Amino acid sequence: MPSDRLRSIVPMFGGATRYVETLDAILEFVESHQPTADELVGWHRGSFPNVSSRESILRRVSYLQQVGFLRETDDHWELGDAGREYVEQGDVGTLLGIMCERNVGLRSLLYALSAGPMSLAEVSEQQLDTHPELGWSPGEPDMAKQRVNWLRSMGLVEKRDDEFALTSEGRGFVESAVEEWADSEWTPAGGDSDVSVGTYETVVTARAVDPEFRATVIAQHDRTCPVSGVDHPGLLDVAHVLSWSEYPDHRADLGNVVPLSKTHHAAFDRGLFTFDQDYRLRVNPSFETQSDLLQRTILERAGEQVAVLEASLETAYLAEHNAELAWV
Repeated sequence: MPSDRLRSIVPMFGGATRYVETLDAILEFVESHQPTADELVGWHRGSFPNVSSRESILRRVSYLQQVGFLRETDDHWELGDAGREYVEQGDVGTLLGIMCERNVGLRSLLYALSAGPMSLAEVSEQQLDTHPELGWSPGEPDMAKQRVNWLRSMGLVEKRDDEFALTSEGRGFVESAVEEWADSEWTPAGGDSDVSVGTYETVVTARAVDPEFRATVIAQHDRTCPVSGVDHPGLLDVAHVLSWSEYPDHRADLGNVVPLSKTHHAAFDRGLFTFDQDYRLRVNPSFETQSDLLQRTILERAGEQVAVLEASLETAYLAEHNAELAWV
């Protein structure tokens, strides 16, 4: 995974849902003609109405070069490594993999959309919350719009009135990505690589998840364990209500996960406490401890409603989880 992932995603000419169509045409032209910069600019001017600015055209060419689709050699443009890979494979999965590898935030946006449709303002907020290094001004719609439009062009997102939602293809990507991208590494600007590595060992078992999924979960809960109050990302795990091993279809389901401190994750997975369908903290009657921390954060909070979970955890998942606990 490149350490210098791009923070800005540049739109393609041709319209909001035609970015991929435009990219395909550019790559076909470059592969066939190995054009000079002047010839590439001329091709754009001849292919798209009202496109004349050399600066605007070359800004897009520069972006495709940064992603790896194009490269300049001896005053001529040719396919870069990513461009060659995409042309040879010719499928959306390959394109999405390239775009996610080189651009910050695309995968976390897909994870966030799996919880429900979002407006552009909500997309912008989600991207900034999960990836503060993007550095946009709050409420800035343009950068969010380009991300959404790339995903729309790939058939992974669709517009519904004023909101954007996953298509069935997008949902399929989300369901597999949490494991498939587990080997990737992403460290926020100024962050600690030990906090953000994709593969980490929980106190319960070795588990590998996509670091952008982990970042999405943690950001949606204000980077805080709702039980212990621990607020350091490196001390938080992604805990699954319906277990990772027994319910693979829910591994990337945001309604099935909550960030817990490593100690509280272990206690939850071992059935020492749970949450009921009113989001009250329920404690195993047999749980005894001399730990001041566990007494204060679990035993003394028995019956207390953890209201922050209402906006995230699905009650049906809690009910199914709790049905397997003999003491509930």
